Amino acid sequence: MKRIALENLPKLYAAIAEKQSLILPVKKAGQTNFGLWTEEADVDLATLKTVKSAKDAFFPQSETLYTCQRDGKTLSLQPEKLEEEPFVVFGIKGCDVRGIQILDKVFLSEPVDSFYCARRKHGIIVSLACAAPEESCFCKVFGIDCAEPEGDVVTWIAEGYLYWKAATEKGEALTAQVADLLEDADTAAVDAQKAAIAAIVEKLPYANLSLEGWNGKVLNEKFNSPLWEQLYKPCLACGTCTFVCPTCQCYDIKDYNTGNGVQRYRCWDSCMYSDFTMMAHGNNRTSQLQRFRQRFMHKLVYFPANNDGAYSCVGCGRCVEKCPSHLNIVKVIKAFEKEGK
Repeated sequence: MKRIALENLPKLYAAIAEKQSLILPVKKAGQTNFGLWTEEADVDLATLKTVKSAKDAFFPQSETLYTCQRDGKTLSLQPEKLEEEPFVVFGIKGCDVRGIQILDKVFLSEPVDSFYCARRKHGIIVSLACAAPEESCFCKVFGIDCAEPEGDVVTWIAEGYLYWKAATEKGEALTAQVADLLEDADTAAVDAQKAAIAAIVEKLPYANLSLEGWNGKVLNEKFNSPLWEQLYKPCLACGTCTFVCPTCQCYDIKDYNTGNGVQRYRCWDSCMYSDFTMMAHGNNRTSQLQRFRQRFMHKLVYFPANNDGAYSCVGCGRCVEKCPSHLNIVKVIKAFEKEGK
């Protein structure tokens, strides 16, 4: 175990950024999201949850795939370069780390997504324990320990210090890079914080949310339930839940006319939109009920069915906080539990 005084964190950031890009929570216009570190950045490790998760570092909201240019009658195709340089994502909470692991199951299975794969190969994750989980959190339900998150390096903030523990080869290499700034430390402060965090988690309102009845084997039972007719009606189809979700992976591919060619890019999309997967034949989900059902069936039934029982939710609570109609996965789970379905 190592540690560094909090007042020396700018030196740590500078040392990391000297050899690779550093991405961490940055406050802008009153909101905190992951962004590139600069000396002028307002680093905000105190915020429990960024507005969007850290998945943007590995699966950007928008990215160019290739460019097609025209010179007279000649066309040339230029693929976008894959990530070739190492980078560090610092301060990721346990739920968001699990979110990236869920994306791994999607983008690293065959056929492998080369853009995502390159970022995962070069990305180093420095996770940060949640000192004070909030009422909207329910990561424990999915087996996530917010007091000791996974990552290449795991960190805790306690008693005026950032405590640091390398957990992988990548983590060991990063630790060696900043070794001059770190000092040896015992685990007493971290152990005390872990116990305090665990006590908080047990008191959270959704800590013991039951997933009984949800798995990859109940497709017909859940799909045909009349409860969806009651649950979907307040949904505005705004897509907020999908854009703040750490595990949503749907995207669209579009072309942009540059004037002398075309840029093909992909951008996040939402299963809650009426034009999602729209093709010449139309859309296979023609009502908001069907689209609403799709989101939660995917999280709790379809994904587990194809991924050894793993759910596509990490209990971060962002949808609980952000939905303007107060619809979220907790409400869906509880509604089915109440009906015994």
